[in-house]
Amino acid sequence: MTDTRPDTRPDTPANRPSSFPWPPVLLVASVVAAWVLQRVFPLTWPGMDDLAARIVGLGLGVAGILLMAWSIITLRRARTTVMPTEAATVLVTDGPFRYRRNPIYLADMLILLGIAELMRNIWLVILTPVFGILVIWLAIIPEERHLEARFGDEYRAYKARTRRLI
Repeated sequence: MTDTRPDTRPDTPANRPSSFPWPPVLLVASVVAAWVLQRVFPLTWPGMDDLAARIVGLGLGVAGILLMAWSIITLRRARTTVMPTEAATVLVTDGPFRYRRNPIYLADMLILLGIAELMRNIWLVILTPVFGILVIWLAIIPEERHLEARFGDEYRAYKARTRRLI
């Protein structure tokens, strides 16, 4: 882990990845949009209505919650931010970050699939990849620029050996 101090220049990639908290906004917007779409254009839940299917669906959501918790604990232990609008002070490459560069956003997608099972809303399943694409474009790419500006070759080496989401 490399520790750096914040850049004093405003809104540079080294100072912070983004000025808007896209990930939580996109997460809430996905759930609200799925709910509205189900009211306006109802689609039947195609899943089987048996215990095994429910366990799988809810298991995805629980896996997302556990992955989210592990990721946040790992970032907190490293004493760096969890917030997508704040500068990282440490490049975290252990815990879930050893396996994926963006485990929190992967956790968000798993949670969305779990909520889809709870709501029996296929629109949420359809919107989960849309969430993933938007989070890559609006959050992950700016975060990658931020981390590269702050940590340089160390981040580029981590990026080369660790996958983004899946």
